[in-house]
Amino acid sequence: MASDATGVGFPGTVGVAGPTARKTARHPAVHRPVGRVLPAAGPWGHVLRRSAHLLPAVAVVALLAVPSAPAGDGSSGSGSVADAASGLLVLHCLVRVLRDRARPLTRTAAVVLGLPVLGVTIAAITAHAPASSLPGVARYLQIFVLVPGALLLLLRDRRDFRLVAGSVVVLALVQGAVGVTQYLTGTGASYMGEEIRAVGTFGPTDVMGMATVVAYGLVICVGFALSPGTDGRGQHAARVRRGVALGCAGLLAVPLALSFSRGAWIATAVAVALQLTLSGPRRAVLVALVAGALGVVLVGGLGIGSQLITERLDSISQVTDAPDQSVTDRYTMWAAATDMWREHPVTGVGLKGFPAYRDSHASLALSAASDTEGAGLGFQRQPLLSPHNMYLLVLSEQGLLGIVALAGSWAALLVRALRRLPGAHRTRTGADCGLAVTGLLVWQLVDFGYADIGGPSTVLTAVMLGLAARWALGPAWRPAKSEAGRA
Repeated sequence: MASDATGVGFPGTVGVAGPTARKTARHPAVHRPVGRVLPAAGPWGHVLRRSAHLLPAVAVVALLAVPSAPAGDGSSGSGSVADAASGLLVLHCLVRVLRDRARPLTRTAAVVLGLPVLGVTIAAITAHAPASSLPGVARYLQIFVLVPGALLLLLRDRRDFRLVAGSVVVLALVQGAVGVTQYLTGTGASYMGEEIRAVGTFGPTDVMGMATVVAYGLVICVGFALSPGTDGRGQHAARVRRGVALGCAGLLAVPLALSFSRGAWIATAVAVALQLTLSGPRRAVLVALVAGALGVVLVGGLGIGSQLITERLDSISQVTDAPDQSVTDRYTMWAAATDMWREHPVTGVGLKGFPAYRDSHASLALSAASDTEGAGLGFQRQPLLSPHNMYLLVLSEQGLLGIVALAGSWAALLVRALRRLPGAHRTRTGADCGLAVTGLLVWQLVDFGYADIGGPSTVLTAVMLGLAARWALGPAWRPAKSEAGRA
């Protein structure tokens, strides 16, 4: 082996420091050894390398498309492959933090995300059966602390945020397509004597699952469609992105309507109305007109579920005059939860204690269980194990201490998310992400008035809170030019 003065040597070369040697020093690839294969450096390879750390988060979202078997008692169960993937996500984040030796969270983020731990821990200690409350402790920490904290640490910039949010939209489109097919073919969950209710792959034991996923996707698309400015990209690319987002929002409106979920309808209407207000009056009027025209075409022109949707909408205003059995059961359980809190105002009856105290506080108007059928399952009786109101569930099981800690954490996220929006609009840096987060938080806070955690789709709530935590509690994103220069 002969070597030249630059230290670069190949077989058969002469060790002279001439122009050829200087050229070789500047461009070592000029005299590349025969048979050496350099790694491919295409655009897709760069994207995959850059986004590899997000694969566990995307896997959690993607695995929600896998159908989960109901529990033996007819309920929707409490574990799924997506829940297992969320555990791997938290472990992956922990390994990265230990490897990088960086300070994981700011003081504010630690306080906001750590607040739920206080109420959950005390409620578990004061439970009537502390050992049986341990699964509840794990569930609360998974949904409100661990997964959101992991995503806060993993999402580095706007592109990471958009990738995870985009995976939620893709999941919503897939679940929505399954739901629309169920309605058209009569293979959905039972509703008004017909198996037409769109429930996606979640089945009749989790009728809110598809509605939640589709509503999340719709709210994210509306936030992206209302994004002002170019955000460091060309005008054409920004218009294409907003057009695609608006089109996806229109598509997702169909399965959301066919879910016949009144709570999801109300929460979506409130969230989208707030997003339109925050984006500016001119854009709000334009989007409202487009959405109204789309609704007229789908329901009035094509007649997609028009009569059933109209009856379902009318039932919202009849909940006090002529409520159906589901509404009666909900009111009865709300009253039972309130009575539990009055007897144990500070710490509640204990985590997972609502089913044990339900019958002693509920009136005779409460039915023992609800009927479920369809979507591939036979007739089952699904037990009513919660008040279907997250605030009353926490109040009854964790008392004032728990509701202040948990609701305080959510309120802090919303306030900080709203405070960052004006600056994002001025600098045109991630305003679409801020609008999406604000809509998601408002949707969840409204929906918690009609639903609570439970079922396979609950892990997506943790992903949503992780996106919100990154926007509200993470470092502020730099303008696009600064970010490109740093990269």
